[in-house]
Amino acid sequence: DLGKAAEAYARVGIAVNDAFICCWKCKYTYNLVRPVSYIRSVIDANWTPLLPTPNFPEHLSGHSTQSGAAAQVLSDAFGYSFAFSDSTHLSRGFAPRAYKTFFEAADEAAVSRLYGGIHFRNANEVGLSEGRKIGRNVSALKFKRSL
Repeated sequence: DLGKAAEAYARVGIAVNDAFICCWKCKYTYNLVRPVSYIRSVIDANWTPLLPTPNFPEHLSGHSTQSGAAAQVLSDAFGYSFAFSDSTHLSRGFAPRAYKTFFEAADEAAVSRLYGGIHFRNANEVGLSEGRKIGRNVSALKFKRSL
């Protein structure tokens, strides 16, 4: 249904935008150190994360906050058991990723930031939670006109 898809795209756009605002407000409110800085000063001066470390504060994880918001809106629109596969990186030699729910994909996006060494677990978990709250609020918005 084209109308439902268009509305879902609009709501995801609103939710992801609001998630960015929330995330960046938290980053500069809490101004927490990145794992690389902590690990190098306390544990191992030569440690290097898998992913390049961004040059802004750690908490919240932007990927987690955005993914949580998008997953909530998409689940509200298309159901909480919407299975799908992602073939985005097929051309780079990666196998398609299969997910049972949008939340499963969001959780994987969040934990990737931990595995990459650029976020602590708390930044991912709180990011997902805040994102889902934002998504619920966006899903509850009453649009003036429906397609």
